[in-house]
Amino acid sequence: MTGVRFLIDGRGIYGFEISGHCSADGDDELGKIVCSAVSSAAFMAANTVTEIIGDEATAKTDEAKMFFSVKNPSDAARAVLKGLRLHLCELSAQYGNNIKICGGANNVKA
Repeated sequence: MTGVRFLIDGRGIYGFEISGHCSADGDDELGKIVCSAVSSAAFMAANTVTEIIGDEATAKTDEAKMFFSVKNPSDAARAVLKGLRLHLCELSAQYGNNIKICGGANNVKA
């Protein structure tokens, strides 16, 4: 199961952590598809924040985890991350056996 935790401060979302991605050699085909959707959305959000908006961020990835945190998030960066949360919450509602948005406050839609 893929777990997503959003980093939230008093002004909103400033980052996220994703863990538990399905491996390429796993047997769960639906899990692989959901993981691909989550990864694609997360990389698009991170690249938009850093390369298009221009905010500075810390990003770390490995096969099973992705961490992304914006240092001084602009309103535009927070909007992108809020959109990511909405997108992943919708995936979680549809594919709850494959993705979980961790933490009670994070389940609230944007």
